[in-house]
Amino acid sequence: MDIAATQELNVLLVEDDKQKAQSLIGALDRSQYCIRHITTTGMPLLKQVEALQPDVIVIDVESPSRDVLESLSIISLANPKPIVMFSEQNDTETISQSVKSGVSAYIAGDIAFERVRSILDTAVARFSEYQLLKKELVHTKQKLSSQRVVEQAKIWLMETKNLTEKEAYHRIRKMAMDNSQKLEEVARSILSLAKMLEKSS
Repeated sequence: MDIAATQELNVLLVEDDKQKAQSLIGALDRSQYCIRHITTTGMPLLKQVEALQPDVIVIDVESPSRDVLESLSIISLANPKPIVMFSEQNDTETISQSVKSGVSAYIAGDIAFERVRSILDTAVARFSEYQLLKKELVHTKQKLSSQRVVEQAKIWLMETKNLTEKEAYHRIRKMAMDNSQKLEEVARSILSLAKMLEKSS
């Protein structure tokens, strides 16, 4: 799902100051962002996210605690989503740790409420782009791994069956077509057979 294209995004707000919470709700009025749930830093963030399944998380804290950063790291690994953090801390280490934990946008200093919507827009767009890049990277790695396995199977067939590279590839391809399998699956079966023959010899 392209989160940036979603009509309405449910926001979980982590905010200890009730007045600030109301100001943030007002700042996002008539936008695609709807603050449906408000929690505090004293509540376990992981449980809140698991129970509420928000589309976006907005956190306003004086300084992100270790527990908050650890929770965000787990969320980013298990169920990533755009995270915006407003904090009074502007030191490089805190910002770096927050970004490593999965924060899409880190805003230091006082909240400029008129900019909140554009900040969330940027965070959501950045998050969507990052997730797309991650998927492309995983796909590329899988493709390279598959090609490497097929290459190893080709070499084994060439050496043991006295085939040319082209003949070895066509044999793997024909076996894949005959058995409705992927080239990688056939190649792995060939390499497994090769290992068995090595052990028995």
